[in-house]
Amino acid sequence: MKHADQLLADPQIVAPVYEALAQRHPQSRTRGRPGTPAEVVLRLLVLKHMRNWSYQVLEREVRANLVYRDFTRVGATEMPDAKTMNRWGLALAPEVVEQIHQRIVEIARDHRVAAGRRMRVDTTVIETNIHYPTDSSLLGDGVRVLTRTMKKITKIAGAVGAKLRDRSRSVKLRVLEIARAARAKGQPNRKRLALAYQKLLGATGRVVGQAKRFAKEIDDGVKRAAEGRRQAALEGWRRELARMVPLVQQVIRQTKARVFAGDTHAEGKIVSLFEPTTEIIRKGKAGKPTEFGKMVKLQEAENQIIVDYDVFARRPNDVDLLLPAIDAHEAKLGRTPYLVAADAGFYSAKTEAAAKAKGIKRVCIPNRSTKSPDRRREQKKRWFRKGQKWRTGCEGRISVVKRRHGLCRARYKGADGMQRWVGLGVVADCLVNISRTMAAPPAP
Repeated sequence: MKHADQLLADPQIVAPVYEALAQRHPQSRTRGRPGTPAEVVLRLLVLKHMRNWSYQVLEREVRANLVYRDFTRVGATEMPDAKTMNRWGLALAPEVVEQIHQRIVEIARDHRVAAGRRMRVDTTVIETNIHYPTDSSLLGDGVRVLTRTMKKITKIAGAVGAKLRDRSRSVKLRVLEIARAARAKGQPNRKRLALAYQKLLGATGRVVGQAKRFAKEIDDGVKRAAEGRRQAALEGWRRELARMVPLVQQVIRQTKARVFAGDTHAEGKIVSLFEPTTEIIRKGKAGKPTEFGKMVKLQEAENQIIVDYDVFARRPNDVDLLLPAIDAHEAKLGRTPYLVAADAGFYSAKTEAAAKAKGIKRVCIPNRSTKSPDRRREQKKRWFRKGQKWRTGCEGRISVVKRRHGLCRARYKGADGMQRWVGLGVVADCLVNISRTMAAPPAP
């Protein structure tokens, strides 16, 4: 922590955090009480992801530990509460976290921790924080959220316009009935399952229709509040209905397509109402054949320093990532790597030729489907086998960032939350590895 403390004292790391906190409100710099210093905010967030804590655990540990108080610069002042630190985290956009990481990589290059002679790259899946998706559970989620929102609207607007009919109990019973029928086998149970889905879809459709009427009546002024503040809250709940109704309608369409038409690849399929950008990704793992989240690329240089990371909106082919990864390596470390190592998913003859044209001497990517004797001899050479042994460190790095820094599942919400979670985890891992390398005794 001594070396990490020195690294975080760099003014160019603190500056993006200061600018982000100053932009939360138009007059944050000149009005109101003095805010928490940007250095304290940065160090608390880094410590949180370095230890993989929640905000509540972070608050408790730093309050009771003098070493953590000194590291985070909280000192003898009052420890901020978890909700305040959560708001700080939301103020740091993904671009701010990326600037912090870029500066840390520059420091690693300047201290010769990452020279840039070697590069390895791999991809993994970071799961979003959702439950396992089934059609019935998604329909139940939609009914629950819409009903809860309409209850809040009724509490503000009163008993005017359309009356709320709560179908939550009947929907919950249908979801339980579907779960029991799905576990059983045989033709009679399949008929029961289809009938239960029919009832569930009918109830969900009626709830969606009721939500549409509520939203229209707020627009028309039928449902309104006497006070301006409560009317603003009513408008907020109307926007929530407008956002949620199309998602529930999409769930209804994909459920009908799967249950009654046997189509499991419905257009625009979603697996969560709360994280609608979640993708279904299959990477061929025996223990976890299907994962729900986002594809992430991690590329490293020497001493296990993650030079670049990327969270993809849509899953790309690995083979399309190699050349952009080499460009990112050159931009971050200022040199073309001598050795590039990756697994077989990154291989194509065209990509290999393009990498060599960039000046890379050793392109260590296996082609397991080749029938060429020359290619097989090339892959048995000593430099190739040593490069592949070094490449397997990518698997260990992915395992470490998932276990030590919580990148197995993103706890922040939304696409921006996923990028912030991955970025802060990578920043924490880079600080640990740079500090460990700088603290190691020099080689004899």
